[in-house]
Amino acid sequence: MAEQPLQRVVVAGGTGLVGRALVKALVAAGAEVVVLTRRPGSAVLPPGARAQGWEDPAEALDGADAVFNLAGEGIADRRWTAKRKQVLLQSRVGPTEALVEGLRACARRPAVLVNASAIGYYGAAPDDTPLSELSPAGTGFLPETCQAWEAAALTARSLGMRVAIARLGVVLARNGGALPKMALPVRLWAGSRLGDGRQGLSWIHLHDLVAMLMAAARNPAWEGPFNATAPEPVSQAVFLRLLSKQLHRPLAPIPGFLAAAGVRLALGELGRDLLLQGAFVHPGKAEVLGFPFRFPSPEEALQDLL
Repeated sequence: MAEQPLQRVVVAGGTGLVGRALVKALVAAGAEVVVLTRRPGSAVLPPGARAQGWEDPAEALDGADAVFNLAGEGIADRRWTAKRKQVLLQSRVGPTEALVEGLRACARRPAVLVNASAIGYYGAAPDDTPLSELSPAGTGFLPETCQAWEAAALTARSLGMRVAIARLGVVLARNGGALPKMALPVRLWAGSRLGDGRQGLSWIHLHDLVAMLMAAARNPAWEGPFNATAPEPVSQAVFLRLLSKQLHRPLAPIPGFLAAAGVRLALGELGRDLLLQGAFVHPGKAEVLGFPFRFPSPEEALQDLL
């Protein structure tokens, strides 16, 4: 299939960790980028990108080649209360619905919507059974949020657009995201496994994630949900051992059940769902499409980032 051009692109949620890296890569590739953000006056963007508010999405979308939607409050920024859960859900579904309505009003619609989701769609897997894009949705807050988010994005198909949905794993980056938080206790000689350590950790290097999102926009073969994860998910215990080796720090002899109890006490449901549970999610669609991972293994990713 002929690749679609990326000469003019809209990025919703372009000021977060992934959004900033994506905007930078798009500009470097020669695209004109419009970033939809709630605070356009304070957005710091590279030359070649400009910020615009959400008052009239159709104005930004009309005539664009592609639109990326990464909008959403940080899932792990604070403890989940009933109010916080509603904010997390609406910060994803609301902007997605607004984008689709803006697309509906366009005279010249983008060819593709690349919409973020998360591997939280699958929920927790009780063992190391590999999960693929064909695996069913789980139950609970995260799976239900992802399902609502994806459903809102898929309505763009009724407008004749291609929709690609990236189910993001844990994004590893040098500055921001999960890795600095995971590395800090290890650096302080206090790293320890959480619970039994067998829970799956499905991750992706920020470089590969940005490249995958751009591939999904360019290549019409990327359609529907795809797992934005590296091909080598590992258990939490294995990842921690690799992290301690890279940082040249021994792990603390803290019993896993004590560390897990601390997580539950401090973070409640958030800690249980994001830290004490997990799944081994594989990028089946990306591998079938021949996506060239630059960092396929956790060892390679950690060596690059730390």
